[in-house]
Amino acid sequence: MAACGAKEPANVGFITRLGADTVAVETFELTADGIIADVVVRSPRTVLTTSEVTLGEDGGIQEMTMYRYPSDLGYDGERELYRTITRQGDSLEITTNVGDETSTAMIAYENGVVPFLEYTHWPFEIALRSNEMENGDMFDLPMLGGRRTMGFKLFVNEDGNTVIRHPSRGEMVVERTMDNGISKLDASATTQKLMVERTNNIPIKQIAMQFKRAEANGKVFGALSGAVTQEFDVNGTNFRLEYGSPLARGRELFGGIVSYGERWRTGANRATHFRTSSNIRLGYVDVPAGEYTFFTIPEVDGGTLIINKQTGQNGRTYNEELDLGRTAMMRENNAEYVESFTIIVSEDGDDAALNLLWGNTRYTIPIEL
Repeated sequence: MAACGAKEPANVGFITRLGADTVAVETFELTADGIIADVVVRSPRTVLTTSEVTLGEDGGIQEMTMYRYPSDLGYDGERELYRTITRQGDSLEITTNVGDETSTAMIAYENGVVPFLEYTHWPFEIALRSNEMENGDMFDLPMLGGRRTMGFKLFVNEDGNTVIRHPSRGEMVVERTMDNGISKLDASATTQKLMVERTNNIPIKQIAMQFKRAEANGKVFGALSGAVTQEFDVNGTNFRLEYGSPLARGRELFGGIVSYGERWRTGANRATHFRTSSNIRLGYVDVPAGEYTFFTIPEVDGGTLIINKQTGQNGRTYNEELDLGRTAMMRENNAEYVESFTIIVSEDGDDAALNLLWGNTRYTIPIEL
């Protein structure tokens, strides 16, 4: 379903970065009763959208129309209707167009609900503008992601900082403008570790075309933390590893985004899973054949590997009562820089070693077969 050509995007908005890399660019224009926003998201591939939103008196969605631009002409190309959201009494009607297929769903309306869109921050802008907050205040913020509502929280903490709490990823700290918008948003304490900055005079049309051309030349941004599955065979024992692999992207790694002395999921997203086909001794811990999850506590001079019997959980879920055991890690420097967090099992004579590699750092734990 096609609509007319694109409008000229506004030039005030946000730049979202992960380390040195730009993940998303957005511009928006506040209207008398809502917002018009243009967004370029690069992960996993470049997608261009325009959203036109009308808000009710409670700050929630009355009507929202989202368009996509599928051609290589970017915002100068013909846009296609992707999704509409319309309030009907105590419900929201959501209609989505993908190719030749159209689907419709009805969900309950929640007061003040705004959309949740990955790597996109204008919905937080309108939510903050709708809520005057002072120290100690806390507000529920329902956000519509797809066809379900997620419960975010807005509050001012004891240090006087405005905080947005994601239901599972952690907390984002906001520096606010004089008129209660977003000046900066620090999501470095969340699982995504993004940094967002308000910027004027953003040439979003040109930026979109730069990203499109880079992608056409094979420079695809990809997922923020790709899922990796690897298997290693050492002297008749099979090892299988499943983990999320974040990229360094110019950031300070251990002692930076991975804090010393604190438990780390050892990767990204889902908890890191490890399976051995034989009984082994991992460091000082006897590990029967089976599947486990790994957590670590990195330190400047080594650290601790935690072997946990719980499986299937995300990386923020950890039950100490299910620990099989803990053992020491040895730390050394890598001669070659490793951009993607990597876990390997290497052969070491008749035995093996578990190696955690990222940047110029290697953590190693011996394995006796």
